[in-house]
Amino acid sequence: MTSGKTIRAGWQAAALCCALLGSTGLAQVSSYGDKQGGENTGDQLPKVLQKVAVTQHLNQKLPMDAAFVDETGKSVVLGDYFGKHPALLSLVYYECPLLCSEELDGMTGALEMVKLTPGKDFDVIIISIDPSETPEMAAKKKAFYLKRYGRPETAAGWHYLTGQKPAIDAVTDAVGFGYVRVPGPDGKLTQFAHASSLEIVTTDGKLAQYYLGVEYSPKDMLLGLIEASNNKIGSPVANILTYCYHYDPETNKHSLIVARVVQFGGMVTMAGLGGFMFLMFRRDLKLGRDHDLMKKDNG
Repeated sequence: MTSGKTIRAGWQAAALCCALLGSTGLAQVSSYGDKQGGENTGDQLPKVLQKVAVTQHLNQKLPMDAAFVDETGKSVVLGDYFGKHPALLSLVYYECPLLCSEELDGMTGALEMVKLTPGKDFDVIIISIDPSETPEMAAKKKAFYLKRYGRPETAAGWHYLTGQKPAIDAVTDAVGFGYVRVPGPDGKLTQFAHASSLEIVTTDGKLAQYYLGVEYSPKDMLLGLIEASNNKIGSPVANILTYCYHYDPETNKHSLIVARVVQFGGMVTMAGLGGFMFLMFRRDLKLGRDHDLMKKDNG
């Protein structure tokens, strides 16, 4: 009886630890091994990424007067999209060769399972952080993701914006979205180092919730949008960041810097779990041997 309880306790602990890993790691970043990149040396972020972070500014109001151009070439201000519905905000750049597409893929995939309608229940606002990008690039990106979303009738609820640096910086400063220019393979400063995040904004333009990483829970997104529609502000989330690829001119390689603390924490947890299970099964075997010896002595 004792050995059976020990085994059950061991497996219950294993299930609990695996559930915790699944609920924390996968909700924020892709599984370890899903991302492939160049070589990383050491556990310190490169200097260029030390200015790249997402600082959660919950309850901060976005600059409603920030001027942009939408995918049709029309001049707009950010406040045009608020007053009636909450919004899902993403800061990317359209010609990003890697992570931005993963972020928009994750967002679109999650929205496919959210039973709300863009343009009716909420708006999707995508802002390019690259002032050199054009409305034509924005229109191309919108067409791609609207087709992937599979609901063309919601086109009026998707807004792909471009703008100049003062407006971009006003929004990124309000959001707490840090980014820096980095050189591409040609040596020109045409790419950006940044982290991946989505923000939910209330109907009156205040930051209500952050989602970090490139994979998003449809359930959490639905709840966030419903609460933001009532101007409720959420709580901070674990600051687990997935960084965009950056180009290293010294090695002529791109590298993906993922939150190494998540990987390390997962390995430590699994190592601890393995040690716990080993001790439990060893104890169980010892109890079995002692029981057999007692039966033999009594016989």
